[in-house]
Amino acid sequence: MTEFLQQILNGLALGAIYALIALGYTMVYGVLRFINFAHSDIFMLGAFSGFYLEKLFARYFASAFPPQSITAAIIIMLLSMAICAALGVAIEYLAYRPLRKRPRLTVLITAIGVSLFIEYTCQHPAVFGPSPQAFPKLLPEQTLNLGGVVMSSNQVVIFVVTGILLVLLTFIVQRTKVGMAMRAVSFNERAAALMGVNVDRIVSFTFALGSALAAAGGILFAIKYQKIEPLMGVQMGLKAFVAAVLGGIGNLPGACLGGLVLGLVESAVGGVARLSTYRDGVAFAFLIAVLLFRPDGLLGKATKEKV
Repeated sequence: MTEFLQQILNGLALGAIYALIALGYTMVYGVLRFINFAHSDIFMLGAFSGFYLEKLFARYFASAFPPQSITAAIIIMLLSMAICAALGVAIEYLAYRPLRKRPRLTVLITAIGVSLFIEYTCQHPAVFGPSPQAFPKLLPEQTLNLGGVVMSSNQVVIFVVTGILLVLLTFIVQRTKVGMAMRAVSFNERAAALMGVNVDRIVSFTFALGSALAAAGGILFAIKYQKIEPLMGVQMGLKAFVAAVLGGIGNLPGACLGGLVLGLVESAVGGVARLSTYRDGVAFAFLIAVLLFRPDGLLGKATKEKV
């Protein structure tokens, strides 16, 4: 039972990171009906932003913001989220907006091209380099033993930060005018434009919001695993996309549920010695099994399209 509870805890921590990344996929799909495959690289850039910002703070602002302090960690995360939000808006403006009226396949291929461009550019020695790098400890790490179940302070940070961000996202989408505009554009872009909604501005805001969440996920991932590299977003981004589809693409609660379910499945399989090597395969097999019976995902709703 102790091992079972430990795997659940580990799975929830991993699933929370998946959920943050999956939210970006599902928001962009909900508004524009296409998959932004460059979103996984924003996740990677968020981790590297935190990496270099920590070095900057340690060198120039150590007296005001001591290393491994809560204040420094919060500022580094917020700055990383702001940097990636700006990058997300730039990608949308330069790569996707000129193709918005083109066939969706054109935009999809462009998204793959943008993703490959970012990955291979970041592997250049003049940028980040191809080798993995050790992520600095933003906060002192401690462990808490709860009846045999070990919870690290990093896991607590993941749960707290993810919870706060999900509450803020829910408030923005459900309780603000810009959130109402996002939902209107998602429902009917042309009607929203006729009602005075600036569609371009809403799309840019959606990319900024999703990219900020991906950056937070990148920081949390780096805090948990203490290693970053330019290709770290490939596997995590693919699994987060799976989580978004699993929960119901275009559905925000579905993205959260899909991330948590996928994290739990991976952790459960990884805890079995004979199945640990099939961890990724079992996760995708689980997705296939769910979609066979629920083609629209766990929380998705069937929609009819006119031909």
